[in-house]
Amino acid sequence: MSKIAFIFPGQGAQYCNMGQDFYEKTEIGKEVYDKASELLGFSMPELCFEKNDRLDITEYTQAAMVTTSIAMMRVLEAEKGIKPSVVAGLSLGEYCALAAAGVMSDEDAIKTVRQRGILMQEAIPNGLGAMAAILSMEASEIEEVLSGMEGVQIANYNCPGQIVISGVKEKVEEANEKLLSAGAKRAIMLNVSGPFHSEMLTGAGEKLGMVLDKVDIKDPVIPYVSNVTAQYVTNKSVVKELLKKQVSSSVRWQQSVETMLTDGVDTFIEIGPGKTLAGFMKKIKRDANVFNIEKLEDLDKLSVL
Repeated sequence: MSKIAFIFPGQGAQYCNMGQDFYEKTEIGKEVYDKASELLGFSMPELCFEKNDRLDITEYTQAAMVTTSIAMMRVLEAEKGIKPSVVAGLSLGEYCALAAAGVMSDEDAIKTVRQRGILMQEAIPNGLGAMAAILSMEASEIEEVLSGMEGVQIANYNCPGQIVISGVKEKVEEANEKLLSAGAKRAIMLNVSGPFHSEMLTGAGEKLGMVLDKVDIKDPVIPYVSNVTAQYVTNKSVVKELLKKQVSSSVRWQQSVETMLTDGVDTFIEIGPGKTLAGFMKKIKRDANVFNIEKLEDLDKLSVL
């Protein structure tokens, strides 16, 4: 019998019309979107399904992504009856994993990421921070180059050959040059609104901690994998501190997947817009059994499970 993990994408995978068929064709999906509208005071269907300039702004993106992935997950569970053994999410996606694991209610996950997005958006003035993707270079080699620099760090260990760095804009640009000289194939500046998962966002993490103080956290019904440690979390006592740290800490996604693989997980179901995590999975373990759910019709793929 398969050991299944639900995995959830992070910010950057959003697009107009994401989840629209789940909203229009399923009662459960519609309920999730409508509840989000009620909680946040603006129309979530309008944000997600109609062309606008807000969907790519962090303070809106995060709530839209989490609402969409949770709606898809709840429909999947109801229609297919599939239950995961473990869950994980990339950066923002960790909040979907928390909802899936019963650590947070769906409502609290949506409300919390709305505040998280605002705090991250406001943390650093535009233009001061930056992020870059470093391609075709070993993580250990990148760590070595960055070890002698201040103001820049690894933000994401996505998969072999793809590491993201983050920090002060000038330091990121300087690091790019050093990494290219040291053997990186490419260093690509990313179109993002802030230096996410860098020490520049430590203050935002502290403010998020105050938001989390008011959130009811429960012991996980099933384990989830923390971005910060790449280890299973099975007790509520550490959840809030890890979420505070997550804002300014490296996302250890590759290591998180390796933890699940070591535990015997053999089937990964990516739930949410895009196929980012499925792409990473093929580079972490080429023969992994991966499904992607972003359209209602994708549920039919799971009939083999």
